[in-house]
Amino acid sequence: MPAAPRSGCAINAAVEVLGDPWAMLVLRDIMFGNRRYFRELLAGSEEGIASNILASRLKRLVEAGLLTRDDAQRGQRAAYSLTESGIQVLPVMVALGNWGLAHRTGERRLRVRAELLRDGGPELVEALMDELRELHLGVPRPDPDAPRPSAQLMAAYELAVREAPAAPE
Repeated sequence: MPAAPRSGCAINAAVEVLGDPWAMLVLRDIMFGNRRYFRELLAGSEEGIASNILASRLKRLVEAGLLTRDDAQRGQRAAYSLTESGIQVLPVMVALGNWGLAHRTGERRLRVRAELLRDGGPELVEALMDELRELHLGVPRPDPDAPRPSAQLMAAYELAVREAPAAPE
């Protein structure tokens, strides 16, 4: 059971769950990379998260109600899924990405998704949330024939990777 927050302040309560950088990066990788298993999250971490830190953050995110962990049978891998509460972190991530775009530098390939979400506005964010609900909660998207936002984000990322200058040897 999660500990009681230090105060009744809503910002404090949110920061106690979302204020850890590794927790936000784990959520990012689940949302944008569709990484659902421990090994996928560990191997796919752009920032190089350590296995003990990943295990700790996954446990905290489950305890905080942002993720669920399925009960894996012996020899099977446990999958993590976003809850509705976890899905509702997406607009917070978009706001953080917008701030980062405006005030920090970085690699184009790693900024392109934030740019697309910024430029796509609330409609794109809501469509991505609907897609996450479908993927993690089994709730059908309101318009199943609409293009998938995740495909847009992946295409923008792949284009940025192809256009990136070659690293010097």
